[in-house]
Parts: sequence; C-alpha cells; structure tokens
Amino acid sequence: MIVTYNWLKEFVDFELPSAELADLLTMLGLEVEGIEHVGSGLDDVVVAVVQEKNKHPNADKLSLCQVNDGTTTFTIVCGAQNFKTGDKVALARIGAVLPGDFKIKRSKIRGEESCGMLCSEKELGLANESAGIMILPETTPLGGPVFDALGLKDTIFEIGLTPNRADCLSVIGIAREIAAKLGKSVKYPEIAINESATDVQSLAKVIIKDPDLCPRYTARHIGGCTIGPSPAWLVKRLEAVGLRSINNVVDVTNYVQMEYGHPLHAFDADFLADRSIIVQRAGEGECFLTLDGQERPLTTADLTIRDAEKAVALAGIMGGRNSEIQDTTVNILLESAYFSPSAIRKSARRLGIHTESSHRFERGADINILPRALDRAAALIAELAGGAVAAGVIDVYPQQIAPRTIPFRIDRCTSLLGISLSSAEMTRLLESLEMVVKPDSEANGVLLVTVPSFRVDVEREIDLIEEIARLNGYDKIPVTMPKARVLSDRPSSHLRLERQLKSLMTGQGFNEVITFSFMAPGHLDKIRLDSEDQRRTVVKLRNPLVEEQSVMRTTLLPGLLETTARNLNYRSLDLKMFELRRIYQPVEGAELPHEPLYLGGVLTGKRFTDGWNQSNESLDFYDVKGVIENIFASFRFSGISYRQEVIQHYYHPGKSCSVFHGNELLGSFGEIHPDVQENFAISQPVFYLELNFEKLVALHNEKVTIVPPSRFPDSYRDIAMLVAEELPADSITDSIYGLKIGEIEQAMIFDLYKGPNIPDGYKSIAVRVRYRSREKTLNDDEVSSLHQRVVSNLQKKLDVSIR
Repeated sequence: MIVTYNWLKEFVDFELPSAELADLLTMLGLEVEGIEHVGSGLDDVVVAVVQEKNKHPNADKLSLCQVNDGTTTFTIVCGAQNFKTGDKVALARIGAVLPGDFKIKRSKIRGEESCGMLCSEKELGLANESAGIMILPETTPLGGPVFDALGLKDTIFEIGLTPNRADCLSVIGIAREIAAKLGKSVKYPEIAINESATDVQSLAKVIIKDPDLCPRYTARHIGGCTIGPSPAWLVKRLEAVGLRSINNVVDVTNYVQMEYGHPLHAFDADFLADRSIIVQRAGEGECFLTLDGQERPLTTADLTIRDAEKAVALAGIMGGRNSEIQDTTVNILLESAYFSPSAIRKSARRLGIHTESSHRFERGADINILPRALDRAAALIAELAGGAVAAGVIDVYPQQIAPRTIPFRIDRCTSLLGISLSSAEMTRLLESLEMVVKPDSEANGVLLVTVPSFRVDVEREIDLIEEIARLNGYDKIPVTMPKARVLSDRPSSHLRLERQLKSLMTGQGFNEVITFSFMAPGHLDKIRLDSEDQRRTVVKLRNPLVEEQSVMRTTLLPGLLETTARNLNYRSLDLKMFELRRIYQPVEGAELPHEPLYLGGVLTGKRFTDGWNQSNESLDFYDVKGVIENIFASFRFSGISYRQEVIQHYYHPGKSCSVFHGNELLGSFGEIHPDVQENFAISQPVFYLELNFEKLVALHNEKVTIVPPSRFPDSYRDIAMLVAEELPADSITDSIYGLKIGEIEQAMIFDLYKGPNIPDGYKSIAVRVRYRSREKTLNDDEVSSLHQRVVSNLQKKLDVSIR
C-alpha cells in the first residue's frame, strides 16, 4: 500500500516529521518498507519567467532564452517549443541535482553559453512522460523553489500490510490508525450531491441472483457526462500512489478506491441491455472479454455482472470491453458492491488476474461503506465530468449482516499482556478505533465490544487484546523472564521401546524409511491378500489427491515394496530397510480407526558388501530369522516359537513362518511370493518381516533377572536321530526342556542332514545336550542316567529313531 504524507494530513491533523510517522506506523503493525521524499534536495529548481525567446543562431531546433528568477537573468539554451515569452517555468540553476543524479553545470551548446536548464515534469520526477517543459500558473511567485510554490513537496510511504489488515488498504484506513494512536479524530470527506429530478429507479434496475456471493449491491446513475482528461491535482495524486491517469470518470473511481479502500466500477449505461444489472454465476464454458483485451474462460464458480443479454464485468476483478467508459460515453451507471472474499480469490487465482480491486475484495471489504463510497465518487464525477446525478440510490441488500459483538474480559487482558490498565483506559483505546464499548450488565469485569464492519480481522477476544497492546504500545509491555518448571525428560515405556527397536534395527544394518500413510485399494490385490482378510476393510479418504492414495493403509508391505522397487530401479540392489509406523484399522461403531504401531522390514540382495575378503552370498530366510531373534533377545522374550500356521498369501510357500509367544501371534516373516514381486516389478528375491509392536510392548519384561553361572564343570552328550521330515525342529528341544530336569543347561540342534542313507520322508537331526549341576560335579553314571531319560522321552513322545 502506497500513501503520501500530504494525503494523510487531509484526514487527520498531525505535525510529525516523516521519519517519526514511519516509526509510529511500524509500531502499529503497519511496517513502512520504503520512504521517498518528493522534491527533497531540489530547492535549486526555482520559479522563473521567460523574458525573451529567440532562435538559436547556430541551430534550427534550439531556442536562446533570457530567463529571470526575480533577481537574476540567465541565458538558457532550450530544445522544447511548447512555451512563449511571459510563461513561468521551472528553472534548474547551476549546481542543482535532478532525479537520476543529473547535475546542472554551465555549458556551451552550439557555441552559446547556457547557465541552467528549463525542466519538464519528467525531469523533475513528477511524471513518467512529458511533451515539453513544465509551464507554471501565471500567479506563481518568482524565485521560490518550484516544489514549495506548487505544494508538491511530499513524502511517499510504501507500507507492507499483512493480509488480515484489509482496512488499511486505504488512505482513510491508515489515517484512522494514526488518529487512534495520537488521540485525534478522523476528518472524513464532506459529500454533497445535487440530485436531479429523475428517479434512479426509472433509469436502471439491479437483481442479485446469487446473494451468497454478492450480499449487497448499490448503484447510482450519472447522466450527461463529458469524458475528458482529469485535472492536474487528481492526476498528481494518482501518480503519487502508482496509478496512471485514464480519464476523469475512471480516475475518480480509482481515487475513491485509494481513499476509502473500496473498489468501484463505472459502466457506460447506454451499453447495458434493458438498463439492467444482474449479479449471477457465469455459465459453464462461457468466455468473457475483459478490459485488458484477454478472452477469459469462465466456469459456474465465477461471479459475473450481467445485463439482460450478456456479461459486462467479472465481479470484483475486472470490467468488460463491452461496457467500458469511452470518449463518447454520456451516461454512467456507477457500481459499489460487496463480493464474497473466497469467491473472488478463487476466480482471480484460477484466471491468473490480480488487480487493485481483487486485492481488496479477496481480503474482505467493508459492507457498510458501500453507500458512502458510492456517493463520494458520484459527487466527484458530477463535479469533474459535468454530469447530473439521478435522485436516489439503488441498494439491494437481501439480508443485512449484523455487526459482531465480542465479550471482553478485563482480567484476561491484564493477565495476557502483563500490564495494568484500567477499564476506562481500555475502553478509550478500543473506542479510538471506532468500536462501541459497553459494560456487560450480567457479568462483572466484562465489556461488550461491537466491532465496526471495516475491521473484518477482529473476530475474537484475543484480537481485541492485541488491539489494546498495539495501541498502548508494544514498548510499554515490561520485559520479564519467563517462569517455568524444569522437568527431566522421562519418556514413556512405549516411546523408550520405540527408540530401542529403531536403534536395534539400524545396528543390524537397516535404514529407516517413511512411506505414505495412504495407499491405493488395488495394492491389497497386488499383495494377494485373502478376500476374507480383515485388512481389506479400509478407511477411505473423502477428498483424496489421487486415486493411488485414496485409502489409509492397513499394512506396511505395499509401501515398503514400492520403495524397494524404486531403489532397485536406481541400481541400489543390496537393501535393508525398515519402517516403524502406524496402520489404520476401522473399528465398527467408532468414529476413529484403531492405529497400532507395526514394524515392517525388507531385505534383498547380498549378505555382505562387495570386497575382496567378503563372500558373494545372497541373503536368505535365516538372515530374516536372525533379525527376529535379535529383536526378541533385546526385548528379553522367552517362549518364542516359529510355526507354519496363519501363513499369509504374500509369502513364498515353504519359505515363511509365523511367530508366536505361547498362543499369541506376534507377526510373520519369510520370502515374498514371486507373483507379488512381479506385481511390484521386482526381479530379485525379497524377504519381509512384520511384527505387531503393540504386542511386543505388552509382553516386554521390564525386570532383568541375573542367574550366576554354576561353578561346577559341564558334560556334553550328543543324540543323532531320524525324524519325520514335517516334524518341527523346535519340537525336539521343547521335548527335552519339557522334562524339567534341572541339570539340563542347554539343548542345541547342531546338525541337519537329508540325502543318501536317509529314508524318503525323513531327516537326520543331531542335538547336543549340556548337563551341569549347581550343587556338585556330576559323575559319568549320573550324566548317563539323565541322558537316557532324555533319549527315552524323545522316542516315546516324538517317535524318533536313534542312529
């Protein structure tokens, strides 16, 4: 937002230097990002009169002039021809420095001495273009600085506003802030309209068909206008804030927009079919030619201003070529309306248009300023274009919007700001912002604050507290050290075990990955999930970005396989990855799903990295089993068994198993089925492990039991036996430990053989049993007796044949 010092002074009486004003605005939250002093350092450009104008003796297109500043006569060589003897001009004397760091020096031009320069508006920085030198009014006194004589000295402030401060997108809005801070009153423009006898209702009509997008629309009719250039004061004011002059009518709408912060639009009333204005959504696929000459494709989400036949404006954004003000325009319909911020924002963004109008409507306009801005513009147009304003105002306001009233607790404000202000002082500060403040008759220490409609950003009590802090001064809030209780970080058991498991996995060479919590429904088919599997019941997203991420995951496997495939495509062939994240299981009758943590891990490629001293072996089933065993050892689990039960269809048959603790299923691991690998475009064996972390936490034993080793020597006995091929090896060790013989310290399978001399359907297993007593040294007879009990039990219970 750009404002000038002199324009602000028209609305509030203050005498602050420009630097102090910039500091005040910044402390109010309106950060001044740049300051430009117009006319500063140009006191050597003075008012002078042309006494003689003669042709240059050595150049046809130059003039040799005698110019007097009231005390001294200067010889000036000038190339412009738009002046005559007796005109008052801007003379830059020797030593003057013009904008652009152009210093005036004594010089000779075609043999004639020139002691200065006659300046144009462009050379003085007052205009982007100029046709000749600047001709001053005849009454301008000689000798004084031009900028002082014409009242052109000014300071331009460039203010960076936050998006919520739509009320400060105007000169009056910023003046209101200054007045509130300084305890002054805002001097609003006086509006006087001389209405004609013709009723506006006979000249135009307005219909709002989409009041949700346009809650209010006002209009006036000005007839008999003469379109022409704007007066100098209006042109200068618009150019000072970065707007170019177009004509007297359009310039007035821009002027009032900058003054009040409310955009207006002028239609050529003779181009409006049936003298109608209809506010409604565009038709799907409709095209509209805007003022910038661009064809804009519209949708039903775009709001348009239409007549009885066609669209004439893109509401709140830009007018149309078919109703613009032209040099031949005589009758004008002036619009002042309120449009939905979200609708304007969406249309402007989709169409790639950003205008001063859309910038204001997007942030929220003042719905109650419409009649005042309309009258102000109508009065100025009548004054500058010579038109007659029809009697009355068209004001279509289907459902009035009541002002917001917010309860404000004085104690709450004092507590949050840490400053002590009386109720009267708080009331004064809020009333300085034109808020209406009354005590709440039903609650002691509470004020009822009615917020003016131009403060669309004030919605809650905390916003009012911020206004108190802002106006009272942030610098008045005392600096204090915060008080806080310092507590040691004691993570929960669940979090500590999460960290422990992640550390264990990285210690085994795994890299942690994070995949999306969403997946495609087809992923469950790609992993060959059984049709009755409860994981096929998923949580569906209401507004998925893409179909591939339309449901919440119920297993970590698809995400890990996609990550594996992506890495293999980039020639990362040896992978160990894990993910400890939540899955989402719908719960019947519950609004939210169950979200347990699961551990998923993927292994593929070689067991060791390449190297001259490393083997070239590939990872296999037992590498995954080793990872599982390390996890259980870390969690101090005992009684773990591996069974070929509840096997998932995404595993390779015969190369996978489930993990149990007693009868509690903890997870599974094994090689991924070749069909699943093919579904994910994976061409090498992949091994997967999956554990329910919540069950691991529930079974975790916090206590550590230390058993000292026996001080007596041990003895070993080996058993080689033939067993049925389908017999799980764990059955053998479970049977041995099941005897509850205290002297059996360990039973370990150390050999497995299938081949020649072994009958079909059998395998040879060798078990080593370690015997040791805690009370004495066992002799050979005692060990043999114990060992015989073990062998007999195996023969009887498992029907093994001792070799």
